[in-house]
Amino acid sequence: MKISTLVITALVSFAVTAAVGAFLVPALRAAKMGQSILDIGPSWHKNKEGTPTMGGLMFIAGIAVACLTGRANRLIREDVSHIFILLFALIYAAIGFLDDFEKLRKKRNLGLTARQKFFMQLAAAVFFVVVMRISGNLSARLYVPFANVTFMLPEPVYLALASFIIVASVNAVNITDGVDGLAACVSLPVAVSCAAIAFSLGYSAAGLAAAALTGGLAGFLIFNFHPAKVFMGDTGSLFLGAIICSLAFAMDMPLIIAPLGVVYIVETMSDIIQVAYFKRTKGKRLFKMAPLHHHFEMCGWSEYRIVGVFTGVSAVFAVISYFAAAARNAFA
Repeated sequence: MKISTLVITALVSFAVTAAVGAFLVPALRAAKMGQSILDIGPSWHKNKEGTPTMGGLMFIAGIAVACLTGRANRLIREDVSHIFILLFALIYAAIGFLDDFEKLRKKRNLGLTARQKFFMQLAAAVFFVVVMRISGNLSARLYVPFANVTFMLPEPVYLALASFIIVASVNAVNITDGVDGLAACVSLPVAVSCAAIAFSLGYSAAGLAAAALTGGLAGFLIFNFHPAKVFMGDTGSLFLGAIICSLAFAMDMPLIIAPLGVVYIVETMSDIIQVAYFKRTKGKRLFKMAPLHHHFEMCGWSEYRIVGVFTGVSAVFAVISYFAAAARNAFA
């Protein structure tokens, strides 16, 4: 695969996303698809109430078109893993869509129950891993970045570990989506790094999907950067988490998600630590508010600064992850 193929794929995804967004945002606004804001969040977020949600549909469309048309057709006969990646992410998008729809129907920020979302996400994760294994696009070998070691796992253990990684990672991305442009900006370096890793290691289809993701996110930021004209909603954030996670699996190195997604992990851990500390101390808080981006908001950071710093951290770890993954060539 040539670099030009990745660039063209990214540009197609960007163009389609931007074009769809130009029509989607007014349509969502006209349909009164406005986001409800939780009372427990920062008080100034109430100003964002009514901003259209489910905007993730625009980059889903862009990524789908880029993966299924043009130069992508040349790869389908050789490697269809980008199709599996797309279908898997679409399943998670459907779960997110149901959640968003329930929130809009009830006119409050409460959609599907936690149990409903967990079991649907777990079923989707198991399905993806099994299909990838049967199709020969995934092995039960576990490669450990930085350590440059790999070892085989029994099938049931690998399935359980992979399912846990997928569900945890997808929800970590969802938690990060709490400030205008944050999830998309943080994920851009992740997408670029995945494209570079896939190109370096010869995973053409995964590189194609990563390039499409890069273009889609860039197009979405036209409408989502502060002040946001639209939110991605759970429709977009679950799709985003699923496609990032599935890229790691398609490149047969799921543990690369740890350094690649360090911002997602820190955001999630801040939430977990806050709840545990609150219960342990009977009402005290370690952070002013969780997840971590809200803590910095309460400390007086602007949304621009939060997005800038978090994206910078993501970019640094994306570069580190590239070199860690690329070292697999030497090891192999």
